[in-house]
Amino acid sequence: MRYVLIMLGMLFWSVNPAIAQVSIGIGLPNVSIGINVPAYPQLVRVPGYPVYYAPRLHSNFFFYDGMYWVYQDDHWYASTWYDGPWAFVDPAAVPLFVLRVPVRYYRNPPAYFRGWRADAPPRWGQHWGREWEQQRSGWDKWNRKAAPAPAPLPVYQRQYSGNRYPRAEQRQQELRNRNYRYQPREPVVRQQYQERAVQRAPAPSPRQRQAAPQQRSPGQQPQQGPATRERQAPRSRQERARQDNGASQKRGQEKDRQQNDQPGHGPNR
Repeated sequence: MRYVLIMLGMLFWSVNPAIAQVSIGIGLPNVSIGINVPAYPQLVRVPGYPVYYAPRLHSNFFFYDGMYWVYQDDHWYASTWYDGPWAFVDPAAVPLFVLRVPVRYYRNPPAYFRGWRADAPPRWGQHWGREWEQQRSGWDKWNRKAAPAPAPLPVYQRQYSGNRYPRAEQRQQELRNRNYRYQPREPVVRQQYQERAVQRAPAPSPRQRQAAPQQRSPGQQPQQGPATRERQAPRSRQERARQDNGASQKRGQEKDRQQNDQPGHGPNR
């Protein structure tokens, strides 16, 4: 029995090596990527690029357009805070200038980077295939003199480390809105940011849902409460009474005209 338990334990750890590491970003759509950044990292700008990298971290860690980007285990992830939680980024949605960062700024490059030029970007088309390369045609060609200015670093996050680090995404968004006014410029980054903002938005309380005005289709009359119907009821009775009196007067006038038209009832001559 003891031998069986040992074998099961060995099998479990061999299938799940990332569990033995400190990991971050738990939950959907957030994922655990197997890295831990205990404090705000030193960020240095990549020369000629609007991108920063973290030279002291043993990971492929970048900051671009107001968000952090990590290349880990052959996948890209993004977050608005330096220690996550992280969201998976499809290869077709990775920002262009992040893709263009030269190989030498990857502090933990995968094995297939070997042999590639250190001063050139990774050969993503070779790695991800022809279909990706067709989707991102021209990704490695741009006017280097017209590169945008880098986004300001979110240095306010330095004061949040260890136990002070906000793990709740709603709290992260509150702090960011209060301390960091920058908005992403590149469309794919803006989409990532907006999607995360929607996911972090709190659900309306029952009181807010009750106070919200009910939508009605064109031509649909607003619902009337009992008090409104009571105020309208006397008015309706008065209108009907006036209509009945008017009809009676008309009938009387018609009867008088008929009598005057009969022989012997005409006007005196």
